[in-house]
Amino acid sequence: MSTLKGKTLFITGASRGIGLAIAKRAARDGANIVIAAKTSAPHPKLPGTIYSAAEEIEQAGGKALPLMVDIRQDEQIHDAVKQAVERFGGIDICVNNASAISLTGTLETPMKKFDLMFGVNVRGTYATTQACLPELLKAKNPHVLTLSPPLSMKQKWFQDHVAYTMAKYGMSMCVLGMSEEFRERGVAFNALWPRTTIATAAVNMLGGQEMMDASRTPEIMADAAHAILTRDSRACTGHFFIDDEVLREAGVTDFAKYLVKPGTEPLPDFFVD
Repeated sequence: MSTLKGKTLFITGASRGIGLAIAKRAARDGANIVIAAKTSAPHPKLPGTIYSAAEEIEQAGGKALPLMVDIRQDEQIHDAVKQAVERFGGIDICVNNASAISLTGTLETPMKKFDLMFGVNVRGTYATTQACLPELLKAKNPHVLTLSPPLSMKQKWFQDHVAYTMAKYGMSMCVLGMSEEFRERGVAFNALWPRTTIATAAVNMLGGQEMMDASRTPEIMADAAHAILTRDSRACTGHFFIDDEVLREAGVTDFAKYLVKPGTEPLPDFFVD
């Protein structure tokens, strides 16, 4: 399968950044996109809303269902899944993209921020996956793709931001466990992570324009996600993919096209050994 035409993707946090890029790449195939995200009104510091994302998705050739969803709220997730099924007849793919970040040390991380990261990253990923699974189990080539890093128990990935690392690794542990739990039932569970920083609102917040200029665009993650999601779910599960490795395997040789600033050496991302 080389196309996502007619497939329905339930994507958390798809109003901007990597989530929106994945949605638009699928839309080019003629996919249906459920935009499950919190931003329904313009945010003073962040680009895009679920409605502006829906316009971009439909302009790209897909069908969009914008739904305001806080994935910390179980009833909102279940209501969104219900609306997705009513509109598109089912769900083929779940993309766990929504994430909260705070690169702070133990003494500098208020418990409110800790709870936010665990509520969105770990619990939100688990709850969204759980809510989508009854539909995925009926689908022909069901995939769950989680945007989380390979599990590496090196102290250097924990020492400066223990809470954030634990929250991201919690997402990866969902992939590790559920890929085996649902292997025989044909649902693929994989993780995808960038080798370099990606030009998103989060990176802009962390490092400003200088860091943005030394990043790759979200399209590299979108193209890598597309390459994974078009694979046979029974033959491709339990992997912790890195974006450029996936694309090299798919025959891509030109990575310069993904640079924000041509000629720049992109910065390595966290968690890639």
